[in-house]
Amino acid sequence: MDSLILDLQAIELNDEQFYQLCINNRDLCFERNANGDLLIMSPTGGETGNRNIEIAYQLQAWSRHNKSGLAFDSSTGFKLPNGANRSPDASWILLEKWDALTSEQQQKLIPLCPDFVIELLSPSDKLTVTQTKMREYRENGTRLGWLINRCAQQVEIYRPGKNVATLDSPQNLSGENVLPGFSLNLEPIW
Repeated sequence: MDSLILDLQAIELNDEQFYQLCINNRDLCFERNANGDLLIMSPTGGETGNRNIEIAYQLQAWSRHNKSGLAFDSSTGFKLPNGANRSPDASWILLEKWDALTSEQQQKLIPLCPDFVIELLSPSDKLTVTQTKMREYRENGTRLGWLINRCAQQVEIYRPGKNVATLDSPQNLSGENVLPGFSLNLEPIW
């Protein structure tokens, strides 16, 4: 099932109302684009959910050891500078950015763009839509992003100011200078 897009521009939900909508409907996954449209996404299937937890596990293990930032799972909402509300499958932000937030900001939608994001393309996702989301992350401050396409066994790498790089069937991905020392093992993902 494709995501359902509702044009809510006439209603103009504020941030608190959007957050309450998410809280009151925890069984649904909502995002909001920069135009204010509400995106209702279908839940992932078993295979995608299992691969998502593997990705989050590897990122969290590195983050816990490295201690320079915090990792987040797919349930975490971010308020991007362009006004969009997004929930990447896995993400990470520098600790100083987290520490600069108020306690209230840390408890709600995080009002910044992650430094690092991963999106795992599920069978219900459209590649072009997810690529647009990856470009949006990059344009709003993400320093490294990976779009993992299991069906094609490809990874698209998004970096600021650079063309998207595509890797065919990589076994590992390097966190480069954004996540120094992090390597995502793709064997359990494929």
